[in-house]
Amino acid sequence: MVPEVHDEDIRAAALQYVRKVSGFRAPAAHNQEVFDAAVAAVAAATAELLDGLEVRGAAPARVAG
Repeated sequence: MVPEVHDEDIRAAALQYVRKVSGFRAPAAHNQEVFDAAVAAVAAATAELLDGLEVRGAAPARVAG
């Protein structure tokens, strides 16, 4: 069975990824905009991936909301 993935899960994973690759847990004010944009881009790419996956015999991977 494929576990349900909610929008909050996707955003949390995106935030963790951006923190890891940037080396910043919380960016300085002058980096906040680009940091937030990266989180949004990673989250969108992840949602697109999950929405496009087809797992035979399983429920949808992602539940919006």
